[in-house]
Amino acid sequence: MSWRDRLAELGIELPPVATPAGSYVPAVRTGSLVYTAGQVPVVNGVVAATGKVGAEVSPEEGQRLARVCALNALAAVDGLVGIDSVVRVVKVVGFVASAEGFTGQPAVINGASDLFAEVFGEQGKHARSAVGVAELPLGVPVEVELIVEVG
Repeated sequence: MSWRDRLAELGIELPPVATPAGSYVPAVRTGSLVYTAGQVPVVNGVVAATGKVGAEVSPEEGQRLARVCALNALAAVDGLVGIDSVVRVVKVVGFVASAEGFTGQPAVINGASDLFAEVFGEQGKHARSAVGVAELPLGVPVEVELIVEVG
């Protein structure tokens, strides 16, 4: 089964590739790796939420938003090389705009990691960093970057 078929089986539709908010491109390929730019929770061109996790945004909502970021990252990969060229997910880096004292960043970024496991199975298991930060672009609570191996 192709990855595109797997997405359809799961009822997941990739969004359009998000328009960069600065002087960069959504994804770049070098050799057999594709690196995405940091993807924020934008849905239909609109920021889905703002605020800090552990204050205005619950950890559960942060997890849902991390999944949105992950879908945007997959869209960037698909737009560059096609989703079916993915061999495996190599690394995920997640940033969580965190309220003071909030330490649940790994659980929030599980929203992205769980999506990759759901779509790619064993090939979706990856190395990861989940980092708490003071602020993110556009005031969003979560940002996710992705590195995938492609064939």
